[in-house]
Amino acid sequence: MLQTVRFEKVKLYSFDIPGTKKAIDAERVESQDDTGCFVVDVSQPQLTAYWPEDNLRNGTAVVICPGGGYRGLSVDKEGHAIAVRLLSLGITAFVLKYRMPSDDTMHNRKYGPLQDVQQALYVVKSHALEWQLDIAKVGVMGFSAGGHVAASAAVHFNRPVMLSHNVDLIKPAFQILVYPVISMANEVKHTGSKSLLIGEEASDEHIAYFSCECQVTEDSPPAFIMHANDDLQVPVEHSLRYYRALMACQVPVQLVLLPAGGHGFGMYHDYDWFQSLSMWLRLIN
Repeated sequence: MLQTVRFEKVKLYSFDIPGTKKAIDAERVESQDDTGCFVVDVSQPQLTAYWPEDNLRNGTAVVICPGGGYRGLSVDKEGHAIAVRLLSLGITAFVLKYRMPSDDTMHNRKYGPLQDVQQALYVVKSHALEWQLDIAKVGVMGFSAGGHVAASAAVHFNRPVMLSHNVDLIKPAFQILVYPVISMANEVKHTGSKSLLIGEEASDEHIAYFSCECQVTEDSPPAFIMHANDDLQVPVEHSLRYYRALMACQVPVQLVLLPAGGHGFGMYHDYDWFQSLSMWLRLIN
């Protein structure tokens, strides 16, 4: 029997978004194929909740950050499709359409995506009782540049972009990173992501701040990381650096390396990596 997919838009900000400039909403669908659409120029963040069937609901929730190189978002392949798969595990999923870093829409573009994911975690945890969630089982998941957003949430929870945020309400319980951008270091950077987020001429301080492997501590949440060895767009070294940093701080981590697959395949791979993720989620929850 096919599962009924219930979803609805959830208000991400109930007030004017801090740090924004007045600008025309230029969001548009740049391309579309059988895996869904790719939207660019996102300046109005949105959160979409996907509700599991009542008999499956287990209290776990995941905020999903699609990828797109900080230029756009694969909202279907790395958002909707992932949420539907999580529903089958009884997990409540929230797809975050975070803003693209832009000097036209933000006073400081470096912090816009991080602010959005912190706000998403805050909203989800704040509604835990109403939405039948376990506040201690709210995690974050990200793909490609969305992996950088998710990892940033995992390492910067003690530095809220919005000072009004309670640290406990923006810390993810776990992090799931799929072919993630992790580092802004020159020797391993993902050129597009670095250029759009912090700029090619970023200071050493900003490079270190937004290189997630440099920000790991013993308080960082457990991690599941998946990457293909032949990824030419985001080299596997990103995941390897993060894995080594987590291990050095004794943070529980599972690393799944696929021999092939390239980049951006989502669920479209002969290896069902989601089964490995399912087992890992059962172990940590």
